[in-house]
Amino acid sequence: MDKTKITLEQVFAMDLPPIIIYAAPVMISLVFLEYFLRLYHNRKDYDKLDGLAAAGVGVGNLVSTALTKVATFAAVLFAYNLVPWSIPTTWWSYLLCIVFLDFCRYWAHRIAHEQRFWWATHVTHHSSEQYNFTVSFRLSWIQQLKVIFFLPVALAGFHPVVFFICHQIEVLYQFWIHTELIGKLPRPIEFIFTTPSHHRVHHAKNGKYLDKNYGSTFIIWDRMFGTFQPEEEKPEYGILKPVNSYNPVYLVFHEAVDIVKDMAKYRSLKAWRLILFGSPGLTLDKNIYAKAAGIEAEEEPELKGEAEAVRASQQ
Repeated sequence: MDKTKITLEQVFAMDLPPIIIYAAPVMISLVFLEYFLRLYHNRKDYDKLDGLAAAGVGVGNLVSTALTKVATFAAVLFAYNLVPWSIPTTWWSYLLCIVFLDFCRYWAHRIAHEQRFWWATHVTHHSSEQYNFTVSFRLSWIQQLKVIFFLPVALAGFHPVVFFICHQIEVLYQFWIHTELIGKLPRPIEFIFTTPSHHRVHHAKNGKYLDKNYGSTFIIWDRMFGTFQPEEEKPEYGILKPVNSYNPVYLVFHEAVDIVKDMAKYRSLKAWRLILFGSPGLTLDKNIYAKAAGIEAEEEPELKGEAEAVRASQQ
């Protein structure tokens, strides 16, 4: 027997609890507590302008999330109604949903580091050279596009209410792991869950730390798929191509603008494919795009010089 399909109006009528909004006062209080603790311990490297920029990005993310709420709900609801089965809404379905959703988040996160198009929806979160609770607010205003990676959860038959509550829990979990004030935790916790130590590695630009520890709530995915790296040497935070700006709009859209500029230089589908879905690291050697477009290096002296300068700076 087919399940009863749910309409978008019914989902909104369910009045889903805004868990993140409820948690906001606690999060803001912890931001100030962390700030004063760092001052107390004579750590004067707390960049207040960076924190304000993060707050601006965070407010913009709340607005963009509200504006795209209907589209996001509709996508999840469409996927749920597409299949004839459903998973009962019980206590264990929430636990199972968190595990499955976290698995999907691992791959969404990993792909966002491996393909430039998706990196443009995520780079905002990594551009800070600080590491504190405010960094958790640096969420792109276009990251809602990544809902496509979470549709398998709805296709598995998890009720939309279960999906959205678990998704809020997953997002909320990310807050506490953005700090240097919490060291390594007991080994059983460090083995299963993503901790501040794991996530400091993920935000670091040290060579051995790049593209590691993608797990959201569980670090077991990184252990399973070969992307785990324990925290050893002190992390240096930020991205390989610093943004050097506190402007929230620029922090959100600079990579998307650069993608458009790079694509405008070529009339080759192969070059466009590389620009969009190649590694973000290719931007450090744009001569690769020229070769993909069938342009000899001699014909693109500006690109050649740029690539040579980058290689020299990395030696």
